[in-house]
Amino acid sequence: MKFSFPNPMVILLGFLILAALATFLVPSGSFERVLDEETGREIVVPGSFQLTEDRDITLFDTLLSIPEGIILGSDIIVLILLIGGAFYVVEKTGALQIGIEALVYRFRNSQFILLVIFSCFFFLGGASFGMQEEIIAMVPVLALLAKKINYDLRAIIALSLGSALVGASFSPINPFGSLLAQEIAEVDFSQGFLYRMVFLVLAFSSWTAFHLRWGKIPAANLEKGEFAPVRISRSHGIILLLTGAGMIIMPWGIIQKDWGYNEMSALFFVIGTACGLISGLGVNGTARAYSQGFSEMIFAGVLIGLARSVYLILEKAQVIDTLIQAMFSPLEALPTTMASVGIFVTQALVHGLVPSTSGQAVLTIPLASPLMDLLTVSRQIAVLSYQYPAGLMDLVIPNNGGMMAVIAAAGVAYNEWIKYIWKSFALMLGIGLISCLLALFWFA
Repeated sequence: MKFSFPNPMVILLGFLILAALATFLVPSGSFERVLDEETGREIVVPGSFQLTEDRDITLFDTLLSIPEGIILGSDIIVLILLIGGAFYVVEKTGALQIGIEALVYRFRNSQFILLVIFSCFFFLGGASFGMQEEIIAMVPVLALLAKKINYDLRAIIALSLGSALVGASFSPINPFGSLLAQEIAEVDFSQGFLYRMVFLVLAFSSWTAFHLRWGKIPAANLEKGEFAPVRISRSHGIILLLTGAGMIIMPWGIIQKDWGYNEMSALFFVIGTACGLISGLGVNGTARAYSQGFSEMIFAGVLIGLARSVYLILEKAQVIDTLIQAMFSPLEALPTTMASVGIFVTQALVHGLVPSTSGQAVLTIPLASPLMDLLTVSRQIAVLSYQYPAGLMDLVIPNNGGMMAVIAAAGVAYNEWIKYIWKSFALMLGIGLISCLLALFWFA
């Protein structure tokens, strides 16, 4: 019988079972936590770890975590359904296809510029507000673009989702990563801004150049086609403007108005409805398009819920703190350079347990910062050694529901994604590690 790689849902259920089994092998424990008045978050008190009464997870608890995880991720799932529905409506109007064909024709002799702009857009989205789940709804657009310009769909995903994740990882202004970590570590934001910007530009250039080079389909496999001029009608133009306005208003709302998932969902519900009515789909036609869009996105939403379920099991059993204590405590005895490498690797491993970058910052930076003090190096090293691996691991770990949902919606198997992405992933990790090591001298 021919082996077929497991479905993303099967992979996440496998992780769920492994998490449940881990609760029998790892003792329960916890750190004391105090409320940080400035951030409004609870942070760990270094040196406060204690073992607690074991809380092994039963079979019933494991099964119960599945609906609980989906409920826990309900705000993101609603966002995916409403944005996905809105984009499906826009796609049904024909405006997206016309817009992409017009864009491809405009850059028919300079696809390099087109893809650099494309990558830059998502890179800035990731760097400024941690764009990720919002991309799930754009998968049909990405697939259409890949087909039009004869690029591997995995490369287009890398230049969209991948660029956003790399941007979030290297950004000095990501509020859910670098800014939060610097605030917890009590380091000056301006002190390391220029240093981080240098490596941000280096990461963007390297990532984009890599996928421009290796994403192109070989000439022998190209689909023959001619570039024909495309006329954008008035209604299609208005629809594209509304959609573009939504993509601009969303980050503005997040940064300036502290929007959450509900506000973003409401914004795109209005945009999708307006586009459907403008195109002539009518009230019933727009509603039918929305329902079809919901059906396309529901699997992606379930994957995100299952990813939450894995973390929920580990949290219920109180084994996360135990594992983090076991990972960080041996680093105190290492030389400075080795300890920095050790923290980098440890933070990458921790992200497999704590898929939330902000949650990981709150949990680990209070432990890494005193370690930097013991080693007599800047706490900036603790921040850098957290932000790079934590963000980059989202490219490959199966319990990142956003990434799994994107590739599932695109019809790309997880093993095929890893097969394509691992070299550029390793390149980004290398750049991040070099940055951490050079920072030992820069911030001396």
